[in-house]
Amino acid sequence: MSTTTTPEERRVPPLTRPETGLAGVAALAAAGVGVLGLASSFEAVSAAAERWGFGTPWMLPVGIDIAIPVFTVANLLLIRMDMALAWVRFVPWILTLITCWLNVAAGHTLSARLAHGTMPLLWVVFSEIGAHIYAVRIGAVTGRRMEKVRFSRWLLAPRSTFGLWRRMTLWEITSYSEALAREKKRQLARAALREEYGRTWRFRAPRCERVLLRMGDLAPATDNPPPRDDDPKPPPSEGAEPKPRPRRRKGTKAGGRPQRSFEELLTAGRETTAGWKPVELTADRIRTAVGCSQANARKLRDTLKAERQGGGSPEPVAA
Repeated sequence: MSTTTTPEERRVPPLTRPETGLAGVAALAAAGVGVLGLASSFEAVSAAAERWGFGTPWMLPVGIDIAIPVFTVANLLLIRMDMALAWVRFVPWILTLITCWLNVAAGHTLSARLAHGTMPLLWVVFSEIGAHIYAVRIGAVTGRRMEKVRFSRWLLAPRSTFGLWRRMTLWEITSYSEALAREKKRQLARAALREEYGRTWRFRAPRCERVLLRMGDLAPATDNPPPRDDDPKPPPSEGAEPKPRPRRRKGTKAGGRPQRSFEELLTAGRETTAGWKPVELTADRIRTAVGCSQANARKLRDTLKAERQGGGSPEPVAA
């Protein structure tokens, strides 16, 4: 019995009403904290830009801080349209690092630098959490998102886990449970090849089976089992001549026994039923004892009963 679960069975249940309300409150709080971080960054970077000689110091923080949510939204839209670009998600991080560096440079003491550098990080952290949730939901619907291998498996079996992860990446196996099921089948096929060809099975086994094993599939012998005796045979080709059927001898049955006449059957019936009572003279018993058809059995029954009623039990007559 297969224990592999389908994506429908592994789907996360929807949020309840209290959980949805809690998530909404957390999102509003995150947006508020992000706005506070951008506002503090704007003031600190504007003051630093004015000291550095910028003609319009407000343009520096506005250009950087507005670009962070713009690129975050652009990354989400690309994920929604299944056109994700890997480098787009790193642009908000780079801009956030630049903002943090400018805020740190604007501080005079160590505490001020840490405070100014921490506030802009809140926005990019919350935006990255939202992008991750959005990408996971879209990937679960489209089936394009590849599930991750458990960290505990990497820790317990790093070599085999690397091979499993490599095959998932090469052959686009997005389901982790499906990859585990294929790995079990691959190990069984490998054990079968080693049992059949010995320790040097990598050199003695057929090339096709080795390629299928490397791909994570079963061996051809397992995928295509040999035909059984009860399987229907394929029809003969048009060019093949049919075998001649043996001729049946006249006066013989299909089993090879000669067909007897009614007189012979009557003689055999007299001999067989000599010790029978009149009540025991039934067509089924006569057919079984003599070995004749149902019609002949009925005729023998009527004839034997007539003989018994007319002159008693007659003597057996030789054929």
